[in-house]
Amino acid sequence: MAEAERQHYGVTLALLTVAGVSFAVMQTLVVPALPFFQREFDTTASWATWIATGFLLSSSVLTPILGKLGDAYGKKRMLVISLGIFGLASLGAAAAWNLPSLIFFRVVQGAGAAVFPLSFGIIRDEFPPEKIGLGIGTVSSVFGVGGGVGLVLSGVIIEHLTWHWLFLIGAVPVLLSTVMLALFVPESPVKFPTRPDYLGGATLSLALGTLLVAISEGTNLGWTSAAVLGLLGFSAVMFTLWVRVESRVPEPMVDLGTFGRREMAATNVTTLVMGFSMFSTFILLPNFVQMPLGIPAELTDQITYGFGATPVEVGLFFVPSSVAMMIAGPLAGALGTRIGNQITLRIGISFLVLSLALLATLHGEPWTIYAWMVFMGIGLAFSFASLGSLVIEYSPQGETGIATGMNTIMRTIGAALGSQVAAAIISGHTLAGTEIPLEEGFTLAFAISAVGALVALAPTFLLGRRPAPQPLAEAV
Repeated sequence: MAEAERQHYGVTLALLTVAGVSFAVMQTLVVPALPFFQREFDTTASWATWIATGFLLSSSVLTPILGKLGDAYGKKRMLVISLGIFGLASLGAAAAWNLPSLIFFRVVQGAGAAVFPLSFGIIRDEFPPEKIGLGIGTVSSVFGVGGGVGLVLSGVIIEHLTWHWLFLIGAVPVLLSTVMLALFVPESPVKFPTRPDYLGGATLSLALGTLLVAISEGTNLGWTSAAVLGLLGFSAVMFTLWVRVESRVPEPMVDLGTFGRREMAATNVTTLVMGFSMFSTFILLPNFVQMPLGIPAELTDQITYGFGATPVEVGLFFVPSSVAMMIAGPLAGALGTRIGNQITLRIGISFLVLSLALLATLHGEPWTIYAWMVFMGIGLAFSFASLGSLVIEYSPQGETGIATGMNTIMRTIGAALGSQVAAAIISGHTLAGTEIPLEEGFTLAFAISAVGALVALAPTFLLGRRPAPQPLAEAV
């Protein structure tokens, strides 16, 4: 009787989509503004990138912990809590007084990244089997919708208001969606006892944090300096300790046994490398198209690339990929149930490789960037919709939160590494005596991202074939 009273899954999908869009808007608002923050706080590209990287770092740790808590205490409950923290931290970021305080609040915002694995778990619990792929594809694709809005809105705010409004305006839809979820989404009836792995989270945070600081400071201090080598050494020790912790605690944040299974390992490695390629591009593109904006007049004749884009125009360069993701995401989910998610994943990665290779070699006119970003949007939509489905396909129902959280860790670790590596490359290729990046730095960074995406294709051939679920009409 209680089951009959549960609302239609379409209502749940609509509300989860609203939450995903709200999160995506807030997350991407800062991306076009990174060059502005670099000038505003008079810092390097590497440290300005920490406004994005700090969020990714905390996401990689908090998401699996919140995912496990969702399995134990209710996915809807933890979704409301994580979005609530995200919204309140957005208000804190709006009140930030310097770069360190802004980075701190961005770190706290990382709790909001749990919206996607928790949503995937709710979809699996609430939806009929033949609709799960479509639901996951739809939620996965909302990053394109919300991301596109955030990218364009960012420029408008920066040009006409102060940067504090980025976080004030972004907090509103997040907090509203939190209330809607609390009121209208039913709590999942599927729960499993679990205990969060706080020690594993702490050691992973230290390992990743010191590694990323080393990458940030490598160009300034020297890659063979005592400080950088010390950070890298400490990071290696922490990663080793983290592996020992994960192999011994009863309920690790990353189940190394699950991770070691062929299909799960292949899926997670692909996700990590794709996260690297995707976010390095998000960091590179705003800097590239804005050149030579903000450069002293006497130096502009030495810059032969870029389009002098305003903050609003930077956001417009991302619109083609956002629209493509919005259209291709649901299509990828539906197509995956017909031909298999392994095939749609390879299609997506192939589009991603194509877009990055073209960005590295043909970027002399604005229309080229618009065109290549369409390919990127298709690639990301197909890839992440397929990966979300594959993770659930290869995990038992009781491990949904763990498996999706683990996959999110891989994506955010890759994204954090990609963003800092990209920033380090362009910081290391500058006009003598200045912080002004040279074109060769962008070309190299785009090329490395393309190679990374190509490498991500290899593990997909380790994914075993599974029969696609039959449509409901045929099953009946």
